[in-house]
Amino acid sequence: MINTNEIMETLHMIDQEKLDVRTITMGVSLFECVCEGEERLAQRVYDRVTTQAERLVQVGEEIERDFGVPIVNKRVSVTPAALITGAVRDPLPVARALDRAGKAVGVDFIGGYTALVQKGMTGADERLIRSIPEALSETSILCSSVNVASTRAGINMDAVKLCGQVVKDLAQRTADRDGLGCAKFVVFANAVEDNPFMAGAFYGAGEGDSAVSVGVSGPGTVKRALEKIKGAPLDEVAETVKRTAFRITRVGQLVAREASRRLRVPFGIVDLSLAPTPAVGDSVAHILEEMGLEKCGTHGSTAALALLNDAVKKGGVMASSQVGGLSGAFIPLSEDIGMIHAAESGALTLDKLEAMTCVCSVGLDMIAVPGDTPAETISAIIADEAAIGMINCKTTAVRVIPAPGRGVGDKVEFGGLLGWAPVIPVHPFSSAEFISRGGRIPAPLNSLKN
Repeated sequence: MINTNEIMETLHMIDQEKLDVRTITMGVSLFECVCEGEERLAQRVYDRVTTQAERLVQVGEEIERDFGVPIVNKRVSVTPAALITGAVRDPLPVARALDRAGKAVGVDFIGGYTALVQKGMTGADERLIRSIPEALSETSILCSSVNVASTRAGINMDAVKLCGQVVKDLAQRTADRDGLGCAKFVVFANAVEDNPFMAGAFYGAGEGDSAVSVGVSGPGTVKRALEKIKGAPLDEVAETVKRTAFRITRVGQLVAREASRRLRVPFGIVDLSLAPTPAVGDSVAHILEEMGLEKCGTHGSTAALALLNDAVKKGGVMASSQVGGLSGAFIPLSEDIGMIHAAESGALTLDKLEAMTCVCSVGLDMIAVPGDTPAETISAIIADEAAIGMINCKTTAVRVIPAPGRGVGDKVEFGGLLGWAPVIPVHPFSSAEFISRGGRIPAPLNSLKN
């Protein structure tokens, strides 16, 4: 039972501390669409999405109005497209159909133009991956992902090499928009099947016909809570974050169950992720600085982030029996004003960001690098991040933008929640020979646990 004090606290968090529901995401299974013929498959996909998600935006707006909780995005995720395109030679009609369907139902993004190739690539997988640059450059709300590694399978280095080339091609195809297409493409290790956050959302093969999940954010709320305990020991900091995460998750639980009831689809999960925005007062970096760091990225940043990520999860699981997704703290460079300022000052580098991904949710996210960065270097960045995920049994990801025509110190603008970012340097030394070997990096020994 939610009492009066909780209601008043929640209203204060929404009004003063930028608490919001970042997304309501409906997952839609496409397995019943499988058939031969590109155009027939595309039409069935379109019909399935528009039928299942027809009321998603309307219900989201009703909940916003009835409960006073801001819902920033409404989204759809679908079955990984490579799993349903095996009988067709060209997956692009499906990409176009998904984009049209998303626009028809009024969502902000639709995700699931996805291939799962951690151990090997089928012909359908490879065709889909090679089509990603064209698919994302000619659509506007479609998002894509590829899972190239897992703790049980190791790292598919052939897929890693291909994904580096995809990123470069996609950047060039959207050069007039600073490589914006790359912001809609993410490469994973240990991807989860119930992630409501783009660009990596897809609806896993182990899910039912449909479900509705919610992603909750609240960096501003956590920072305000820590401002009240300046100088307190770090164990008290952890307890404060846990209590705050509990309150934030309660809001997500309420919205998710209400959306499930009104849409008449099962409740999936609440993803409690401290996902920042470019707005002042909504920064994960500022939370770390509130703990006592002069600037995010300095020594101690990884330890502070580890504390934050763990405390967020501990608080969240006490507030909902169905916490899932990528719950924890995100550190997307372009979407966090504190991260942006830290990178501009030189305190936050690509190497430090990589170190911090060992203890946070996901990985190297929305990072702009020079436009002349070789595809092999991008593949090597992906491989490094995949290795962290594989060895540590966690989800990691890479979403980098080699900004065409831009160099270190330049700025790239993406707009909206994607924000803007300074272009930061990569190492000048080549990884080409390493990437060209291909093959597979074997799984670590702990993958044999049963």
